[in-house]
Amino acid sequence: MNTTITLTDQDKATLRTAAYGAVSLIAAAGAPHKAVSHGSVALTSATGLVGHVLSTKSRDIRLPGKTVAELADTVLPSLTAAMAVLAAYPGEAANFRDTVLVAIDAATRPAKGAARPAVTAMAAKITGALDA
Repeated sequence: MNTTITLTDQDKATLRTAAYGAVSLIAAAGAPHKAVSHGSVALTSATGLVGHVLSTKSRDIRLPGKTVAELADTVLPSLTAAMAVLAAYPGEAANFRDTVLVAIDAATRPAKGAARPAVTAMAAKITGALDA
């Protein structure tokens, strides 16, 4: 059975803000620039409905704040909201979650040594928001 999934423009903006915001949050926590680039590439490599939404160029991503805490105040609830938007479509919800986690893994993987503790802690908060 093939179910057509229709998302509003606001739903799509929520997904984009959540996904790209998660990578931005990892960057703000101190991940190296090159690693963050890998995270962004992972988002644009997504497939399915999530891939179409994330690869669409738009200006609807709003990430206000001058501090990590202020950015987190927007991004973490957006991640939870994105999962709620996709709750009626379990396959796409899992796709979104997996896509964000792959992007975070790519963004937190250091070229040398271990990941920075603040980055690792932020990744855990992102996972928690996805699972809330």
